[in-house]
Amino acid sequence: MCGIVGYVGEREASGVLVHGLQLLEYRGYDSAGLAVLANGDVSVRRSVGKLKNLENLLAVEPLPGKSGIGHTRWATHGRPSEANAHPHRAGRVVLIHNGIIENFLELRAELQASGREFSSETDTEIVAHLIDDEMARGRDLAAATRAAIARLEGSFALVVMSSDEPGKLFAAKSATPIVIGLGDGENFVASDVPALLDYTRDMLFLEDGEMAEISSAGVRLSLFDGTPVEREPRRITWDPVTAQKSGYKHFMLKEINEQPQATIDTMRGRLLVESGDVTLEDLESSNDWWNQVERIDLVACGTAWHACLVGKFFIEKLARVPCNVDYGSEFRYRDPILDGRGMLLAVSQSGETADTLAAVEAARAAKVRTAAICNVVDSSIARRSDAVLYTHAGPEISVASTKAFVTQLTALLLIAIHIGRRRGTLAADASGELIESLLHLPGPMRDALAMADEIDALARRYVNAENFLFVGRGLNYPIALEGALKLKELSYIHAEGYPAGELKHGPIALISETMPVVVLLPKNGAYAKTLSNMKEVESRGGQIIVVTDVDDPAVEEVANDVIRVPTVHSLLMPIILSIPLQLLSYFVAVHRGTDVDQPRNLAKSVTVE
Repeated sequence: MCGIVGYVGEREASGVLVHGLQLLEYRGYDSAGLAVLANGDVSVRRSVGKLKNLENLLAVEPLPGKSGIGHTRWATHGRPSEANAHPHRAGRVVLIHNGIIENFLELRAELQASGREFSSETDTEIVAHLIDDEMARGRDLAAATRAAIARLEGSFALVVMSSDEPGKLFAAKSATPIVIGLGDGENFVASDVPALLDYTRDMLFLEDGEMAEISSAGVRLSLFDGTPVEREPRRITWDPVTAQKSGYKHFMLKEINEQPQATIDTMRGRLLVESGDVTLEDLESSNDWWNQVERIDLVACGTAWHACLVGKFFIEKLARVPCNVDYGSEFRYRDPILDGRGMLLAVSQSGETADTLAAVEAARAAKVRTAAICNVVDSSIARRSDAVLYTHAGPEISVASTKAFVTQLTALLLIAIHIGRRRGTLAADASGELIESLLHLPGPMRDALAMADEIDALARRYVNAENFLFVGRGLNYPIALEGALKLKELSYIHAEGYPAGELKHGPIALISETMPVVVLLPKNGAYAKTLSNMKEVESRGGQIIVVTDVDDPAVEEVANDVIRVPTVHSLLMPIILSIPLQLLSYFVAVHRGTDVDQPRNLAKSVTVE
């Protein structure tokens, strides 16, 4: 995933492009670059590392001009270097790209055989050469771009410019997001909405197989074959302030603290307290599905996959519908059973996760009903699904997901209640009790957040550990997985999550005085069993950190440290337990000096396989 911005108008393009890239830096940060047209020529500036390095370069070597393109890169092909940074140039053509060209090796070999020379290791540069080659045959930029993309296999969002056609940009989309911003005497293009909100709220979203010609005078949409496309713009109501840190040291800490409000926003208007029910207007058209479905395939990647594991508990317990949970990257390749008895529920914060989107497309091809949980309105997965439930968490800038995760858990629980009530497997009184607990959940969440100083002190004691284990049981086992993922994402400490009962089947061999073991120990039916597992760790000298909602002397005797969280309904414990684990990972990373918001090698939304 990379950040893309383009501009045509009367402003100085460099300022617009850099500002947009600042808002998209979470999408890619191993290199950055700009290309700006002035006096009939396109000039390029590129730098390795974060965007600040490019800003420093532009201060010394400015790029005046009224139209241009900018890019922040997350490596897919080629190591981080100036040569591999975008924009890429071939002759009169300069372009930026997000995605992967799967047949780039054969295209590169063909172009090299015809005498073309390459200066980078990327798949992107071959596209510039293909377009320039077509222009050398007499085609204009639009026709040359169409001819080139007809030869591409894979996923791509491209923005192309040429010194031959000043004041024009051409954007093309295949399985990778592109949004166009409409202004007065100026127009914009970007890979995500936040880059454009300071300039316009009127947006056009390109669909797969579409191209846009963008000039200061207007925007024309067409299919790759040139067929015109008519589409009304959408008005975006996001507040750009929500994408700022609001005084927090990091976006992640801000987003952790936004979780009570984000959870409220996910529930807002969806709880029917008096009738003990949930109304999900987004899914009402699919009510008959929930009554008829015999199986649900939950598909996601990364943190969203952990949410699906919890969602499986929710749906099977409350609605009594069997659920499978699959990684998006594995779903298509295991020859899944896709028939009219099942449905697919995709979960993705961005709605652009390539592997999850591919699973949705596979289900659609098999004529299987699809639904989605997404945060980003009009994202690809949302548009491809038959029904969608938006979490309304607002922009999440930090690469490591926090508020998106807890709102996914909330949305999955709402769906479970919704299905259970309609199938008659969840009684009104039990549903009413759960809904009442949901209404009061933000309070205990704030209480858990208030433990930040205590968890900060705890993090200092374990900052030098090189390995961690996280264990839990039942529906809290996925939270152990998520806790381990957060710690390794942020601090680069090796961490693993396990069901507590599985310790004796292998991981217990790792226990030593230098191995912290984080135990999730809520008061539930597995409490005694988990306490017994803790004692197995204690007897082998492990350092035990317990996260619990009970005051039990037996726990104090065994644990080295205890994090005590508020008691909530058992089905809401995964949300409460997530908060101290997020804070622990955050503070350990801060004290180790790693880049909390932009961990190495990671990107916010993985839009390539």
